[in-house]
Amino acid sequence: QTQLVESGGGLVQAGDSLRLSCAASGRTFSSITMGWFRQAPGKEREFVAGISWSAAGTYYADSVKGRFTISRDNTKNTVYLQMNSLKHEDTAVYYCAGASRLWYVSTSENEYDYWGQGTQVTVSS
Repeated sequence: QTQLVESGGGLVQAGDSLRLSCAASGRTFSSITMGWFRQAPGKEREFVAGISWSAAGTYYADSVKGRFTISRDNTKNTVYLQMNSLKHEDTAVYYCAGASRLWYVSTSENEYDYWGQGTQVTVSS
């Protein structure tokens, strides 16, 4: 069983940067696709970014493309989300997720098996 713990959220101003981290326990981390999702108040959870097990493949939602970067360090069992040029509309709870049965990046939350507890990101305008 893989457990995920996010960190790095907080309150920032528009235009600032934040880096989220997701630490995974378990020995399967290096072989699973990882993703970041977010849920804003009153909205459904949405895909933000994903990275394949080897980091060879990444995929981003259009709303964050060019501003966010996903990366992973399999030696540290950690995946990161670097968020630059933050906007008020990026305010949400951000969740880390893992998909044990995928070798590609999926934008569907239904294909992810493991989820963290979420970390709040608030961007003031």
